[in-house]
Amino acid sequence: MSTTVAPEPSVALADGDAIVEVADVSLSFGGVTSLAGVSLGQRRGEILAVIGPNGAGKTSLFNCLTGVYTPQAGSIVFHDAKGHDTQVIGRKAHVVNRLGIARTFQTSRLFNALTAFENVKIGVESRQHTGPVGAMLRLPRTRREERESDARSSALLDFVGLHARANEVASSLPYGDRRRLEIARALGTVPELLLLDEPAAGTNPSEKVDLAALIRRVNADMGVSVLLIEHDMRLVMSLAHRIIVLNFGRVIAAGSPEEIQRNPAVIEAYLGSTGGEGETSGGAADAGGRPDAGGDTRGEEP
Repeated sequence: MSTTVAPEPSVALADGDAIVEVADVSLSFGGVTSLAGVSLGQRRGEILAVIGPNGAGKTSLFNCLTGVYTPQAGSIVFHDAKGHDTQVIGRKAHVVNRLGIARTFQTSRLFNALTAFENVKIGVESRQHTGPVGAMLRLPRTRREERESDARSSALLDFVGLHARANEVASSLPYGDRRRLEIARALGTVPELLLLDEPAAGTNPSEKVDLAALIRRVNADMGVSVLLIEHDMRLVMSLAHRIIVLNFGRVIAAGSPEEIQRNPAVIEAYLGSTGGEGETSGGAADAGGRPDAGGDTRGEEP
């Protein structure tokens, strides 16, 4: 296991090309609109990045894709490798996971008192079929699955570069290692689509380089499609095959990294409206007028 400008553009994918299709998804909390008619599609085998300012609706989109939120309108269809098309909306998070969609979160959701090995094994065992009776009686099938889960957990730790830390408790790991451990646990569920919610948040430059290499290996070596939310624009531009831009819950741009960097609507979304000569009212941009390469947020958005 060594892995241009339109108000609301949609992505038309060839038949059989899509792994997930989101159509006109709307989500609101009381009078606050989080997503407003969002449509996008992701190709199988693609690294697709979703970017946008804080509060744009990126994490809300992830929550709709994984069964955490139920949108008031729209459709989310997952196309698995066996040719089954499944409507995600209305399904519980654990059911969505078993369909083949896994995720990580902005903030760590590890079992801190368990070892790295045990954390990954929890993900692996979510795919096993042994019931309570088999576990109590230690039936042959149970023992076989136990051996298989141990082997796969070790292999995944090796894949993410944490084999030497297998027996260390998760709470003692450096932040970058915790991020990689979360990815290993998610991979234990055998996903076809992996959602990464700001995986580089809080990591240092060296850890970002290692993380980018790992994401590429997950995509290339394991054949897992990756949907990525990230504020670090250098990381996004180096990883993504395509980019979708959200602002105020709407898709404002979609295209290649090169197209997105030149897109006036994207630049305005990050910069905000001009407040005067040489001044802007929004976020930061680099010297080339592109979204800030080092931007990073730690809190979860709606």
